[in-house]
Amino acid sequence: MTLSRREALARLGGLSVLGAAPGLGAAAWRGQGQGLAAAGDFAIPAGVTYINSAYTHPIPVTALEALKSWAEFRARPEAVSNPKPLIDIKAEFAALINAKPAEISFVPNTSTGENLVVNGLGIDYAADNVVTDALHFEGALLHLLALKASKGLDLRIVKPKDWRIDLRDMEKLVDRKTRLIEVSAVGMDTGFPHDLKAVCDLAHAHGAYVYADIVQAAGNTPIDVKASGVDFAACSSFKWLMGDFGLGFLYVKEELLDRVIGRTQYGYYQAAKLESHYLPGDAPGAFPYSWELSPNATGHFEAGTQAIGAAHVLAQSLPYIRRLGPDKIQAHRQPLLKKLHAEMPRLGYPALTPGESTSALISFSVKDPAAVRERLARAKVNVRVSHRYIRISPSVFNEMADIDRLLEALAS
Repeated sequence: MTLSRREALARLGGLSVLGAAPGLGAAAWRGQGQGLAAAGDFAIPAGVTYINSAYTHPIPVTALEALKSWAEFRARPEAVSNPKPLIDIKAEFAALINAKPAEISFVPNTSTGENLVVNGLGIDYAADNVVTDALHFEGALLHLLALKASKGLDLRIVKPKDWRIDLRDMEKLVDRKTRLIEVSAVGMDTGFPHDLKAVCDLAHAHGAYVYADIVQAAGNTPIDVKASGVDFAACSSFKWLMGDFGLGFLYVKEELLDRVIGRTQYGYYQAAKLESHYLPGDAPGAFPYSWELSPNATGHFEAGTQAIGAAHVLAQSLPYIRRLGPDKIQAHRQPLLKKLHAEMPRLGYPALTPGESTSALISFSVKDPAAVRERLARAKVNVRVSHRYIRISPSVFNEMADIDRLLEALAS
């Protein structure tokens, strides 16, 4: 009995080639009449001002319909047809960041991607060092700090100055023993954007590699992994890719597979060929299976079944993002960010995000977060308010009126 990976995926509903709900083609993409989106693209309730997409992005209406169709099939498989496979979402994501589909694997979340990279590099904890910065994703910093505590990793952390990471400070920590530089392309707290090409040039000049967390950049900002030279990158999909929890992407530069980064987990999804030799009618062969691993990223990092429902969402949201264009999405938010930079400090909220930043989130200091939460809740304005900062993250459905409502609520 031979079961190819393609056949296995087909039986599971086609994880890497998922599509729309029946009858929802390109003509069904409506909009909301706000911002860059058109009327009906999103189902945000009337009266609610949602400027919190850096936390979790609403899925498009067509993605909701696709997810409903998948759920109906799962609940009533004999009564409802399996949603028709239409597109390859790995290819869609690869095109979004200028990668090859063979360089993309599914991961359940960003942190898993980062762990696979660090573990696969075979870091010598007695000799190598890893360089990162304090504005990197907190989960990745926890991972590296735990390796420092448990394995003795030589971990070097760049401190921010004026809420920026100065590349000259990073240069002081990088040497010939640096194995990896880890950064967030856009910082989750302050929105600080790294110059990935400059970071990669620094790393490669010392024989090191670069991992970038792109979860706060992919989908809202143009990314070119070839032009930047980044070696590894990962992201979940529930933020700016407008997807859902449980499915993300890991990019690994093709020429580094096996040569630099190895497999640290194994499962049947990694097999290009898996043939049994113990069932009636099986061809002779090594008992109980003969097998061959795929040489691409899938064959290195995907051990088993992924979140198919989330893939149905991405089959709608990724083409939508590509049709809008990350460059236009980036340009659309600039007037909104500019007004926030001008008005928030006047209301008593000093900026944490550098003024020159064009990233999709902007943060300000907050003195009384409980009072701020109360005012925003009364106004039905949804932004991220932590005990440390207020973070505002406008997306394609936001417009200047949303910013005005936020400012009015904070001024009341």
